[in-house]
Amino acid sequence: MIFPFLASFIILVIIFNIRSRGVSRKIEEREQNFWEKEREANNVRKKSLDSLEYIHIPVDLLPFDTHGNNGILQSAEEELLALKDEKIVNLTGITNTDLKLEYGTANITVLTQYDQNYTAMVVSLQKWGQELYDQGRFEDAAKVLEFSVKTRTDITATYRLLVDLYKTKLGFSESEINRKLEGLLPIAKGLNALSRNQIVKLIEEAIIPLEEVM
Repeated sequence: MIFPFLASFIILVIIFNIRSRGVSRKIEEREQNFWEKEREANNVRKKSLDSLEYIHIPVDLLPFDTHGNNGILQSAEEELLALKDEKIVNLTGITNTDLKLEYGTANITVLTQYDQNYTAMVVSLQKWGQELYDQGRFEDAAKVLEFSVKTRTDITATYRLLVDLYKTKLGFSESEINRKLEGLLPIAKGLNALSRNQIVKLIEEAIIPLEEVM
């Protein structure tokens, strides 16, 4: 009995080694491709940033100066106002290598700052929207969260809260709820983020079936 077992074990070892070598080659190829791309990117000259999609915080359209004595609201407002004159760009999901290829190595530091400004903005918008929601200011919360979604935030909690507002807090009819939710789908499906599928599923599951609407 020992010989069939030994033969099977040897075959398994051979198969494992073959697969391991295949995986190793793929890893080596990916690493080689990455470093070749990185070397190419490091030689790209500085390019104009005029084509970037800059984001401007609509101070006149959002409920600023309404925090009263609420520390969370005040903090969120102050954080956003501190960003209103900064350059903000959503570069979520784009690698530094790709940024250097597109805009030149010399721009990577400033592009990183633009993206950090974006991250700070959507985090503050989520905090602001959540506190407005908790305070029962549902229309104001919707305004804040809708702006964040328009900038293509990938914060799942922002979409979850907005879905809840549409379905339970703003007095919409079922057809209006669906119209609002369906308006979120193209944005969600176009996200360049790991959370995209989760957000799309969240919205799709919230849409009311047609037979129930009718």
